[in-house]
This record gives sequence, structure tokens and C-alpha cells, in this order.
Amino acid sequence: MRSTQEVLESLREALVGVGVVLPSLAVDPLTGAGDEPFPLVDLGRCNVRTAERLASVLRGERPPVGSYVVDERDGRVGEVMAYLGGTVQLRPLGGGREWDCEPGSTRPAPQGEVLRARVRKVNNEGRMPC
Repeated sequence: MRSTQEVLESLREALVGVGVVLPSLAVDPLTGAGDEPFPLVDLGRCNVRTAERLASVLRGERPPVGSYVVDERDGRVGEVMAYLGGTVQLRPLGGGREWDCEPGSTRPAPQGEVLRARVRKVNNEGRMPC
């Protein structure tokens, strides 16, 4: 049987693999310090966005809530906000009006595209009106 620390690291890697980071993930100090052969794993605390993303991953939603995707129909980059009626709701990076898309019409957004979309939004906000 694997050690508690090995199991903990395996869980951490699996969560990171689906885009979920639980910052407080650790071995419970009380049960880990005793003679208990199977100490408890403390999943810790996380913010609402992380909890929502974890729930989405556990439901098997693809792409998961909170991830960034490209709408292949028009190339827009958006953040997955929710699933409603078989469609995924996407919101432009930095906010704005959400739009609906079929989950099959999305692909994961490369980090470069996410960064470009954010920079484009910041640049547009900084322009002086003519």
C-alpha cells in the first residue's frame, strides 16, 4: 500500500491535471501524528470558483466551468461560466455579455490566446475617446 504522502501527491497531481488547485490540501495533522494507520486527508478550504470548477469536473462537464476556451465558430476566447440546456455559456475575458455555444464547438484556449485577449481588452479600455 502506498504511503499517505504518496496518495496525497497523487490526488494533488490528478486535481491539477483537471485544472483544480486546492491550496490547503494536506494530511490532517491530528490523525497523521497518531498511531492511526490511515491518517485523514484534509481537503482544506478553497474559494467558490475553485469549488464550482471541482464540481464541474466531477460532473464530467467538458470543458469544465472556469476554463478558457476558443469558440471555434468565430474564434472568440471565453471563460466557461455554466451549462444550461445542453449549451455552454461563455463570457469574454475581462467581462461582458455571455454567449451560448455547443460544447463540441469549443477547444481549450492556449495560454497565448488567453493572454492576447486580456491584453487586447486592457488596450481597448486605455484608449482615449476621439
